[in-house]
Amino acid sequence: MINKLKSKLYNLLRKSEKYTKTDMMYFTHGSFWLTLGQTISSASSFLLALAFANFLPKETFGVYKYVLSIVGILTITTLPGISTTVTQAIARGYEGSFLPAIKTKIRWGVFGSLTSLVLAGYYYFQGNIDLTFSFLIVAVFLPLMDTFMLYDSLLSGKKLFSISTKYGIISQIVATVITASALFFTGNLFVILLAYFASWTILRYIFLKITLKKFRLNNEEDSKTISYGKHLSFIGIIGNIATYLDRLLIFHYLGAAEVAIYSIAIAPIDQIKNLFKNIPTLAMPKLAQRSFKEIDAILYKRLFYLFLTGLIIAVTYFALAPLFFKLFFPKYLESVFYSRLFSLSIVLNAMLSFLNVVGNSKITKTPKKMVYQPTVIIHTILIVSLLILTPQLGTSGVVFSRLIFLFSTIVISIIYWKKVYKFNLTLSSF
Repeated sequence: MINKLKSKLYNLLRKSEKYTKTDMMYFTHGSFWLTLGQTISSASSFLLALAFANFLPKETFGVYKYVLSIVGILTITTLPGISTTVTQAIARGYEGSFLPAIKTKIRWGVFGSLTSLVLAGYYYFQGNIDLTFSFLIVAVFLPLMDTFMLYDSLLSGKKLFSISTKYGIISQIVATVITASALFFTGNLFVILLAYFASWTILRYIFLKITLKKFRLNNEEDSKTISYGKHLSFIGIIGNIATYLDRLLIFHYLGAAEVAIYSIAIAPIDQIKNLFKNIPTLAMPKLAQRSFKEIDAILYKRLFYLFLTGLIIAVTYFALAPLFFKLFFPKYLESVFYSRLFSLSIVLNAMLSFLNVVGNSKITKTPKKMVYQPTVIIHTILIVSLLILTPQLGTSGVVFSRLIFLFSTIVISIIYWKKVYKFNLTLSSF
């Protein structure tokens, strides 16, 4: 009976490929593990948000999110773009690029630690002991926490989504329990930050060692992996600043409590957006092996399907948001308005999830100018809109700025993909 059901499901998936133009067996198998991992991650994040919302004062929670926003900017020194190029290199059999990537990320991450020490010194002389000790903690862990996560790029490149998910689930559960325990038993900002950074760093190091022991890597190395990883990271500087500038401006203009209100407002949306986070992981190894013409042929159909999916989810969330906040975040009812307004981003992020992977899948064959220009333009739009709208409209201005940014990103990404596509067609004709 079970074999018959498996056979019918297999036939159904294979027949559906005529319409989806996708390897549905690969997608279904990979999607199952990635969705499972994302479900656990979302559940853990939700429980942690509940703990922060109910056991910490808004001001303390706001400072915690402010520190993490600064960390988000400083992680650019660990060259996050290398994660993308390592996945591509592993998918193409260049496993020798992995260890040099690890060493490069750690060396560059030291600059982030030094910057964090400077911030600690600044806040010490300002008399802010909370932020002084917070940035001392950040300085210790910054070069390592993000770098050790590179094992996941190796597993993704090898399409070992089940193993990646298992490691991710264990890490998420353990780190959440440790951080929540620190929050519940102490409520001390320093202890919470130490628990967060130490748990994630140690867990990622353990799984990095396990991965390297489990899989013997060949010595084939792509010379472009590190250089393009650096390039992606450098052009991502403005993007990193733009991504975390919202909380920094709210902290500056409106205070720590408003940072907490804004963070709770967008938290459910960010978890919903994670539903589309699996698309790049699944699609990258496949698209890296396809031609420009093949990718362009499926682009608009994929975007239409993702638009419809995102729209259904956004409308549902908009209707249920007031009840959701009354049940789970009664101290943050002022967040409902911002959260409903920001629900439009679900539709836009659904489409962007595929557009981003389309661009990155051929990054090593794209002229650097065509990679750099759209990134600078769209993040400049976000930074300018944040600087103009936040002082004028407060938190609503931040939400509007992020929506403007997402819409602009979709339009500009499509325009530049067409340029890259035409460039490579012309190149191949010679």
